[in-house]
Amino acid sequence: MFTRDMTVSDIQRLQAEAAGPDVALVMDEDTFRAFYDRTARSVWAYLSRLTGDPHLADDLLQDVYYRFLRAGASYESEAHRRNSLFRIATNLARDAYRRHRGRPLHVSEDIEPVASGEDVAGRVQRQTDLSRAMVHLKPRERAMLWLAYAEGSSHREIADALGVKPGSVKLLLFRARRRLAGLLKGGGA
Repeated sequence: MFTRDMTVSDIQRLQAEAAGPDVALVMDEDTFRAFYDRTARSVWAYLSRLTGDPHLADDLLQDVYYRFLRAGASYESEAHRRNSLFRIATNLARDAYRRHRGRPLHVSEDIEPVASGEDVAGRVQRQTDLSRAMVHLKPRERAMLWLAYAEGSSHREIADALGVKPGSVKLLLFRARRRLAGLLKGGGA
């Protein structure tokens, strides 16, 4: 008997046939692969910062894309598709936080390579302080700060990703920045 390796699109097609007519797959394998290549790094970084645990971020990243594909929604634009992806990631990170509420969050101590002439000790201190301060923020505050400053998302995109009203993003972001500044100045959690 001849067997061949199955592709993602073959598996999706078979799963869609088994699940019935209510499951629509919008992306073929090549389109999904290109979308994944464009977005996976930023989604993983977002999840890693939200959860404080790179290993949990790895697990959640797989689930994000699975749920994204399973939803089978149609999107107006690339930005709309990306916002949907971050919304799924936010919800999964919230669920993970609720499940592991009693456990302390992991503080990443990863150090990036240094350029010559740079103040290594100062940079490491700032990076460590920021990581420790971020752990003390609420998940939504971490998410807002990450989306605004690491991802460069607009207030509308942040509102869509986090499920809040667009008008409240400015105030919530201000409060998150103020709380982070207080933590960095040694104000405590």
